[in-house]
Amino acid sequence: MPRNAPSAPPPLEELRRRPADRRRILFTGATLVTMDPALGVIDGGDLLVEGDSIAAVGRDLDAGDAVVVDGAGTILSPGFVDTHRHAWEAQLRRIMPDVDDLGGYVMATLAGYATVYRPEDMYIGTRLAALTAIDSGITTMLDFSHNSRTREHSDAAVEALRDTGIRGVHASMGPHFGDWDRQWPADLTRLKERYFSSDDQLLTLRLATLATDEIAGPALAYGPELARAARDLGVGVSVDAVFGAASSEAVLRWAEDGILGPDVTLIHATGLTTEAWKAMGATGTTVALAPTSDAQIGLESAIPAVDEALAAGIRPGLSIDVEVALASDMFTQMRALHAIQRMRAVNAVYGTDRQPSRITTHDVLDFATLQGARTNGLAGVTGSLTPGKKADLLVIQAEDLNNMPLNDPIGTIVLGSDARNISAVLIDGEPRKWDGQVLDVDLAALRNEVHSSREYVLHTPSA
Repeated sequence: MPRNAPSAPPPLEELRRRPADRRRILFTGATLVTMDPALGVIDGGDLLVEGDSIAAVGRDLDAGDAVVVDGAGTILSPGFVDTHRHAWEAQLRRIMPDVDDLGGYVMATLAGYATVYRPEDMYIGTRLAALTAIDSGITTMLDFSHNSRTREHSDAAVEALRDTGIRGVHASMGPHFGDWDRQWPADLTRLKERYFSSDDQLLTLRLATLATDEIAGPALAYGPELARAARDLGVGVSVDAVFGAASSEAVLRWAEDGILGPDVTLIHATGLTTEAWKAMGATGTTVALAPTSDAQIGLESAIPAVDEALAAGIRPGLSIDVEVALASDMFTQMRALHAIQRMRAVNAVYGTDRQPSRITTHDVLDFATLQGARTNGLAGVTGSLTPGKKADLLVIQAEDLNNMPLNDPIGTIVLGSDARNISAVLIDGEPRKWDGQVLDVDLAALRNEVHSSREYVLHTPSA
């Protein structure tokens, strides 16, 4: 953040003196990338935060008693939205950077490391993933928590999200392999009553499941019974491992059974048939793409299905997936998808006089923000700098060495920036990163916990 005169109290110090529900913050003179189609980009704009929400955007807003933050030389944008990450794996980051295929990942991680996880390991991995998300500008993260071996494992994962202050979506699923209490999905009722009783809170709940029974058997596969459980609880559904012929057939069955729709998210969606995509589009089903996962792990066609989604009328969200083999940040997902799609578009018309149909940097930023929020069932809450939505936003330094001079703000976010350029992150109006540092984290203590958990997991025989 720009430095203040020596006599002025630092903005963060002044903000923290005020009760959160009566706090007002005015960012002035920034480039506002609102991602709201009606508002667009506002050069030299102001943004007013009141309590946990965005109160106004525009120019020359009245400061009143607000803490004023000089936004000259910065870009304000919505926080990124991660639609699918297996957060419990974070202490195993990049342990298999050159994983050969899905089978290699499944056997090493889900049939191996996962089986020895204790509740405290779930907490440490999930907390590490969420704090890293905040550091890189992800303000909302869907944690596809598919290692819920006991009630205590689920509790630890939810409490980790709560303790970081991220806008967290806990998507709960039982584990693929090893011993577990078989408490899922019945335990979702207890989880909802204990942690998700309010509709106006940072944490939300979803049911997580798999597309088919090929990997882990029928108990974890989506179908009418699990759809009914989610409907009775009033929660959405996130379906992982949606790819290939078997998933295409499953999608058509779900459409016939009436269990697709806007509250259902299909993850990956690679190698699906045209008929399956038509069914998804016709029902308003949402899609979470995992650009680097599809490409690096080689899921079916290994090509992120953005063209197929757009052809079906679906604007997808983006996701990180597994940190054991992939990057942790949304910048990487946006750039990978942007490059892969544009490569495919040009290649498809090479040698002809046809023009390529290419996505833009605006498209991928839309996927990473507004469409991600819609995919997570939070379109009315976050994803754009729209008055009335929650104040989930980023302050990006546009005049840092790697960004200056600012010529195109959306291009600068997507193609130029990274975590070091994010000087501040607000979630629900609360500063979670300021002056380039994630707040309220004892990094040395966290490091010790992470290393201790990793050593336990790596050196304990698989169950």
